[in-house]
Amino acid sequence: MVQDKNYRRVGEGLSGLPTYTGEIVVRTRGENDVVDITDKVESYVARSGVKNGVAHLYVIGSTAALTTMEYEPGLIEDIRNAMERIAPRNAYYKHHERWGDDNGHSHIRASIIGPSLCIPIREGSLTTGTWQQLILLELDTRARERRILVTVIGD
Repeated sequence: MVQDKNYRRVGEGLSGLPTYTGEIVVRTRGENDVVDITDKVESYVARSGVKNGVAHLYVIGSTAALTTMEYEPGLIEDIRNAMERIAPRNAYYKHHERWGDDNGHSHIRASIIGPSLCIPIREGSLTTGTWQQLILLELDTRARERRILVTVIGD
């Protein structure tokens, strides 16, 4: 489930340009959930009225990541397989010893991909390719409620 919260204009940033903030809340199904958030972000951009600027996204938490990719079943499976090769679930992680957790691989995967995206806005639309969607990757071992902060800046 994807919902938005608290979208509003917060004034001008340091640049003097209008700045809008909001939050997308996503309830994930747990490890390897791949969620397309493109429509929600496009909605924020449209509501802002910004014609040229940037949309910045940041997911709160150290076991989730944001990226862009073609959102199709084959590539979704490929990204899951790549994550397993990069940081295998059943490998040894010191994090497990320290905290008694089972998600050391989740932290490694999220650290490699990263928690944020910055997408140019041109003529009122996100500047993405035809087959390029904005994606939340849930990398933790359990279902989570993820908060993605959205900031739109521009004129």
